[in-house]
Amino acid sequence: MATSKIVGAWGEALAAEFLQKKRYKLVACGYQCRFGEIDLIVKNRKFLVFVEVKLRKSDKFASGREFVDHNKQDRLRATAAMYLSMHPTKLQPRFDVIEIYAPMGIQTQDPKLTHLEDAFQ
Repeated sequence: MATSKIVGAWGEALAAEFLQKKRYKLVACGYQCRFGEIDLIVKNRKFLVFVEVKLRKSDKFASGREFVDHNKQDRLRATAAMYLSMHPTKLQPRFDVIEIYAPMGIQTQDPKLTHLEDAFQ
């Protein structure tokens, strides 16, 4: 369990750094409520983005985005609605997925990141 938390935190930190290089501002990491957790919340001029980070060694079994199924999307929507009820904004909400492929886990020198904007509605 501790190992998966370390690896998850590493992936989320990679994703946050990647988004900040794309000029997104980090708003929150690991937002939790009774409905679930959102890995990252970032914003730019137009959007408040709720980001699900999927870290895998490879996509041989399935891509990271495939693990964000309809049930997961529903939990993310409910969690985002709770966040928005406590943090109103004029920005348009959006849901993104960041896939990270790291064949050697946290030892991977150059993990591949793919940013899927507006991944689901």
